[in-house]
Amino acid sequence: MTTVSPTPQPAMRLRELIFGAACAAAVRAAARLGVPDALGDEPTTSDKLAASVGTEPRPLQRLLRTLACYGIFEETEDGSFTHTEMSRLLREDTPNSLRAISLWCTEPWTWDAWPRLDDAVRSGRGVVEDLYGKGFFDYLHQDAQESAQVFDRAMTTSSKQSARDLVELLDLTGVSSVADIGGGQGHVVAGLLEKYPSLHGTLLDLPSVVADADPRLRDGGPLAERARIVPGDCRTDIPVEADLYIIKNILEWDDDSTRRTLGRVIEAARPGARVVIIENLVDDSPSMKFTTAMDLLLLLNVGGAKHTKESLVRHISEAGLLVHDILVVNPYLHAFECTVPA
Repeated sequence: MTTVSPTPQPAMRLRELIFGAACAAAVRAAARLGVPDALGDEPTTSDKLAASVGTEPRPLQRLLRTLACYGIFEETEDGSFTHTEMSRLLREDTPNSLRAISLWCTEPWTWDAWPRLDDAVRSGRGVVEDLYGKGFFDYLHQDAQESAQVFDRAMTTSSKQSARDLVELLDLTGVSSVADIGGGQGHVVAGLLEKYPSLHGTLLDLPSVVADADPRLRDGGPLAERARIVPGDCRTDIPVEADLYIIKNILEWDDDSTRRTLGRVIEAARPGARVVIIENLVDDSPSMKFTTAMDLLLLLNVGGAKHTKESLVRHISEAGLLVHDILVVNPYLHAFECTVPA
């Protein structure tokens, strides 16, 4: 039976951290093999699981034993394995599944990039162009299409989950129109239109992104009459006037993009308009281990950075917006309530 030992001494803990790649690789392997989906509610031997997922029993048992050390699966006294709360999150059919994000954070390009972190820290630049001869998203879509599909699934899953929390949090009483700027497939605006039957909404994002907009917003969808889909680049122009502008997780690429996006909002919005900016923060959050890791991954792939509360307030204020409140959306996201000066 595999058990999690008490807090180890510093030398042992450091050894564990040094082998962190083994844990990440084990999570990826289990997800790709479909082990979490094959394991039902009853304890199951590695032999039976191996037959279900098409592996050798002994190596699968070793994989599961490793994961059980981290609380991902649990080994019973008779050597069978059962689910834990964490292992269930790797199932496709689990609400708030983390399978897609687990695969995205362990895609093949990440294993090429992480060893170059010292180079990125020295230069302050991403390393993907040096590795592959082209920018990150060009590389994904031209040379790593399977990884691009994983990215799309991970972002869609994450967006749907955070959209539910955001829709529940926001009070749009008195708001007649909302614009989701850089809103991806439009899960936030669709959720808000469902919650507020008199609300009208606009989704703005790149043409390739809005081409796959939430079906509820597209022609023939139940929200289409109150929805407008605008293809465009929010760093260049925001041809939308609304009572409320939502900007979620798009101010992390670089300072210039942040300034340009906020500037376009100021230009488009009327005085007194409400602006809600939602971001992951690398401080003041119970998710700091995750968000600081994502911060380093952003440095590696696009030279970007997650914000601290202070840095984001500074950017917002320098753009000319007034910050009124900072709300907790969930353990991973904060919402900055702002207005355009009258």
